[in-house]
Amino acid sequence: MGRLAGKVAIITGAAKGLGEADARMFVREGARVILTDVDRENGERVAAEIGEMAEFRYLDVRHDAEWKALVDDVVARHGKLDVLVNNAGVVELGDIETQTEKDYRFIMAVSADGTWFGCQHAVRVMKETGGGSIVNMASIASVQGESAVAAYCAAKGAVEGLTRAVAVHCAKSGYNIRCNSIHPAGILTPMVIEVGRQAALMRGATEALNGGAAATKLGEPDDIAYTVVFLASDESKFINGAAIRVDDAKSVIAGNA
Repeated sequence: MGRLAGKVAIITGAAKGLGEADARMFVREGARVILTDVDRENGERVAAEIGEMAEFRYLDVRHDAEWKALVDDVVARHGKLDVLVNNAGVVELGDIETQTEKDYRFIMAVSADGTWFGCQHAVRVMKETGGGSIVNMASIASVQGESAVAAYCAAKGAVEGLTRAVAVHCAKSGYNIRCNSIHPAGILTPMVIEVGRQAALMRGATEALNGGAAATKLGEPDDIAYTVVFLASDESKFINGAAIRVDDAKSVIAGNA
């Protein structure tokens, strides 16, 4: 307890799944958390359940102006921003031949553009208030490739590359801002369950989830949240520009197949 005591954090995509798990664990560790999402109903519910150290703000991460307004408001009310978790992301099935332009642009806008804007505005304020930690959610899809989610791979690859660029820039500038990426395998979240269902249906499975994701061991949201807390805390003060796989060796196994 108290590993994040006194820290102010923004977590995107926090209405459910990984973002929700992060928010709940952050507050347990003493942080004040601003949960953001486009799902206002679930976001407000989660914030209310967490308690007085959590608040919800609507944010469409695709829009720079919304990011600026949010970050400026957080700093005006709380005096600083210590942690940003760029967790918001979406996925639609499609390989390089079948992925539609509409899906491609939507996936890139949420994951790649959203992470870009978040990093840019976090650096803008963190450098003035003593530094901070940025945690970007990537995926083992950017490490090993997944043919059925081509645009998702592209978006998470962009996140991975941007993470290193931000880390190097901040280190060279002496900003005391760290930026790291986390690369999970399949985690038991609503997004993964839905993609597994769609994939199973495409294969003609009669039991969608059991025919898809059940064949592969899935992690739990807290498996990722523990890593996010570590990277957000001062315990990881010498970790910067890292790409951390949290995947039970799945990407290693794939690389040796």
